[in-house]
Amino acid sequence: MKIAFTTLGCKLNYAETSTYRRGFEDAGWEVVSWSAKADYYLVNSCAVTETAEKKSRNLIRRAHKTAPEARIIVTGCYAQLRRDELLSIDGVWKVFGADEKSSIVSSTLNEGIVPQVEEATFGAYSSGGDRTRSFLKVQDGCDNFCAYCTVPFARGRSRNIPVCQAVKAAGQIAEAGVKEIVLTGVNTGDFGRTTGEDFLSLLKALDKVEGIERYRISSIEPNLITPEIVHWIASGTKFQPHFHIPLQVGNDLLLRQMGRRYDTALFASRIDLIREAMEGPGKPKVFFGIDVIVGLPGETDQFFMETYKFLEERIRPAFIHVFPYSKRPGTRAAKMNGQVKDSIKTERVAKLEELCARLHSAFIAENKGIREKVLWESSVKNGLMGGYTGNYIRLERPYEPSLVNCLEDIVI
Repeated sequence: MKIAFTTLGCKLNYAETSTYRRGFEDAGWEVVSWSAKADYYLVNSCAVTETAEKKSRNLIRRAHKTAPEARIIVTGCYAQLRRDELLSIDGVWKVFGADEKSSIVSSTLNEGIVPQVEEATFGAYSSGGDRTRSFLKVQDGCDNFCAYCTVPFARGRSRNIPVCQAVKAAGQIAEAGVKEIVLTGVNTGDFGRTTGEDFLSLLKALDKVEGIERYRISSIEPNLITPEIVHWIASGTKFQPHFHIPLQVGNDLLLRQMGRRYDTALFASRIDLIREAMEGPGKPKVFFGIDVIVGLPGETDQFFMETYKFLEERIRPAFIHVFPYSKRPGTRAAKMNGQVKDSIKTERVAKLEELCARLHSAFIAENKGIREKVLWESSVKNGLMGGYTGNYIRLERPYEPSLVNCLEDIVI
């Protein structure tokens, strides 16, 4: 049997898709490209925006057009939120929501639901074709219920695997020759909710896994970045000076209305804490990737400019991940007054993307002359190989086979 996979959305989805893929490969199925003819197609969908849902539907229709007799499987957040809508699309065979996704492989192989615990998708991990980096899922779900977000409805309440299971998965990744792990979760810093452990204990245990040389934390809420975590990472660990932190908006009134659990003062204090602990003469600058949503209900021109200036003058991140607000059915924000026109959202996105380009260029310049380590990848383009420093600067050099999947000391 032939099966093709496609994934939209977050790193969690990519890690879970890799787990499904390994399950079918272990059963002797052949994995083919999405554009090829297959017996089955699996779409791991996203519902974070209306655009993501539209892309999911288009991918389903494209697969059905390529192979009209094929069976199409849909999972992911869109599958959890709008099952009936997906089942009405031609070609869709089965839809697996959050509580069913662990049985995707067994159900497909046996054409019947085989009950399994949901936690079977925990410890999911994926690696790119260059086999230098892998995403490891340690946490899922969220208890925050922010006003604009459907994630708690799509992925359920916050839960996690035990530290020992995460360590075992990291060991398997190391055995595959992968040198770097990115920890993923919906609310990664909330780790420990179901096992009575805590995030710092997880980090300390993973740091001891032989064969893994670098770790990154994919996303962590600012209020969950404790001084203990920061000072331990800065003490000389495998965890890199690279943080992905959601801000969403730089206005305290909107933060409260959206149900965020911090204000701009706390956010800025966490950035300061990390910089003070990790930066210094001769050390690389910390890479901060900051999530921002533009056009939230009630975002006036003044409130937007507060966000803009907060980023430009106070935080000065290395990168801004900009998202236009998308009204999600069933959320509190969808019913709020002060909805922002799409044309205004587009203008604000463009302004923040221009700011992002300037800040990123400044970040690169600030790191010139600093000694760092690059993990080189196997992909080659125009005779060059690429890789990332610990603080996530992309560099290139002439291709050298002996350096693939190796860390090299360089001067930026």
